[in-house]
Amino acid sequence: MSLATPSLKTATQPKRLTVLGSTGSIGCSTLDLVERNPEAFQIEALTANRSVSRLALQAKRFGARLAVVADETCYADLKEALSGSGVEAAAGPAAVAEAAARPCDWVMAAIVGAAGLAPTLSAIRQGRVVGLANKETLVCAGGLMTGEVTRCDAQLLPVDSEHNAIFQVLDLENRQTVDRLVLTASGGPFRSWSLEEMAAVTPEQAVAHPNWDMGAKISVDSATMMNKGLELIEAHHLFEMPEDRIDILVHPQSVIHSMVSYVDGSVLAQLGQPDMRTPIAYALAWPERMATPVDRLDLAAIARLDFEAPDPRRFPALALARAALRAGGTAATTLNAANEVAVAAFLAGQIAFVDIAAVVEETLDRHPSTPLTSLEGVEEADGRARETAGRLLEERGGRA
Repeated sequence: MSLATPSLKTATQPKRLTVLGSTGSIGCSTLDLVERNPEAFQIEALTANRSVSRLALQAKRFGARLAVVADETCYADLKEALSGSGVEAAAGPAAVAEAAARPCDWVMAAIVGAAGLAPTLSAIRQGRVVGLANKETLVCAGGLMTGEVTRCDAQLLPVDSEHNAIFQVLDLENRQTVDRLVLTASGGPFRSWSLEEMAAVTPEQAVAHPNWDMGAKISVDSATMMNKGLELIEAHHLFEMPEDRIDILVHPQSVIHSMVSYVDGSVLAQLGQPDMRTPIAYALAWPERMATPVDRLDLAAIARLDFEAPDPRRFPALALARAALRAGGTAATTLNAANEVAVAAFLAGQIAFVDIAAVVEETLDRHPSTPLTSLEGVEEADGRARETAGRLLEERGGRA
C-alpha cells in the first residue's frame, strides 16, 4: 500500500519539515501555511533549483538549518547570501538528495519534473512521511517508488489537488467497494479553441491558466492536458486502480477537484476553491485538519457547475498517457522525458504549441517499452528519450 493510513499519535512538539522545491508555487504555499502556524511547524531544510535570493530569504525567515541550491554554479552566491545567518549552505543534486534524507517529520516533495525523483526516493528510503506534489516521480518510476514505500515503511500523502481530493473521499478500508475514480480537469485556457487557433498559441497565452496559479511548465501541461495524463498515471500507482477504471472529466470551474464512484451508485466528491493551500494543509495536518485563509466556497454565487468529455482530437496527450500506462515498463518514463523537452522548447519559442504532443508521440514510437527494474533503468530511459526528443526538435527547426 503506497498511501498513508491514519495514525493515532498526537503531536507534542512542532513538526520538523523539509521542503524540496521551496521557491516554486507549491513550496511558497507550503511556507505560507507554516508562517501562519509557527507553533506547529519548524523548518529543517529548504531546496531550490537556482533561485538563490528567494531561497536565502526563505531560509533566514523560517530559521532553516540547511539551504541547498541544485545548480552548483550558484553555491558561492548562496553562501554569501546566507553569511552570518547560521544557515548551512550546500549545492548540487547530491546535496538536494542529502537534504531530503535529513532527520525530520515530514517532507514536501515539490520539485518539478524528473529532477524530483532522486530526492523523493531519498526521503522515502528514510521512512519519512512525504507530501507528494511531484507527479513525475510516480509517472517515471511508479512501481519502483511504491515498492520502496512499502519496504521502508514510509508514507505518501498526495498533494496534487485531484489526488488529494480522491484521498479525502476514498474508503481505504473497503477498496473493493470502489467502482471508478474520476479526475476532473479545468480544460486549460484553450478548452474551446479550434486546432487552427491552437497552432498559433504563444507561451504567454499557454501559461495564463484561467483558475490556478502555477509554474510555467505545469501551466503548459495543463493547456495541452498532458498534466491530466500524468495525473492519470499517478492515480493508477497511488490508488492501485486499473487504467480503464480511471475517467477524466472536464470541469471548467475547478470546484469539484475529483470524485470516487462506488459500486452502489454513490459518487463522493471533494469541493473547494481552486487554491493549493487546501490540499497542502490537508497533507500537512493529516490525519487532523488545520485552518487556512482560503476563501470559502459559495455555491450560490457560483450558480452552476459544467462538465464535458475531453476532446481527444484537440488534446492527444491524454491518449498518449493512457497508451504509456497500458504499455508499462519504461513507456511512462519516455513520455514524461519527451514532454519535458518539448515543453521547454515551446516556452523558448522553438516549436509550436501543437508540436509538443507530436514530439512526445514520435519519441514513444522510437522507444518501445522495456521492463523497468531499477532507478538506473529509469535514468537510462529518461536520458535516451531526452536525446531522441532533442533530435526531433532539430529536425523540426528547433533546438533541445
